[in-house]
Amino acid sequence: MRIFLVFIFSFFFFSSNAQNTDIDWLQAINVHRNQSLDPSFKLITNSASAVSVLCPISVYGVGFIAKDSTLMRKGIYVAGTMAISATLTYALKYSINRKRPFEAYDFIDKQSKGGGPSFPSGHTSNAFATATAMTFAFPKWYVAVPAFSWAGAVGYSRMHLGVHYPSDVLVGAAVGAGSAWLGHWLNKRLFQSRAKR
Repeated sequence: MRIFLVFIFSFFFFSSNAQNTDIDWLQAINVHRNQSLDPSFKLITNSASAVSVLCPISVYGVGFIAKDSTLMRKGIYVAGTMAISATLTYALKYSINRKRPFEAYDFIDKQSKGGGPSFPSGHTSNAFATATAMTFAFPKWYVAVPAFSWAGAVGYSRMHLGVHYPSDVLVGAAVGAGSAWLGHWLNKRLFQSRAKR
């Protein structure tokens, strides 16, 4: 969590340079993109909400059917992570109120819906919260590798489609992963305190 806070403060400290770097990188990714990949990246970007909702429901549902309390608890943990991530993301979005890149720069080619303030990326925070929480819940390489590959693809898709700056995506990833870590820590403390009773 300290690393996350240092990252946020560093970003704002170097905000003028960061803005120049941000738009340069976004221009390279969005304006000079391979447009034949647009449909694929739209599919990836649209998967963020669905996967983030289906993962905790599926884990809890399988646990409920199998009468597996550990699996049900993991489902609740993943759902809790999503709630933490969404709260932090929207608090940052509306307190910072950064314009979307396509609103600030005419040359950015918007190829997807992007509503509300830009910073941080909600799709990216959702994806990384899901990937990190699922990896905490099921610490196997065959969970972590596809989960983080998908989350990274979601983040990249937001830039490819012109709706987020690189810094929106980087901080979104940090918020999502940090939310999963916080949820994991709270979950651990909660069950440790119950075990002591």
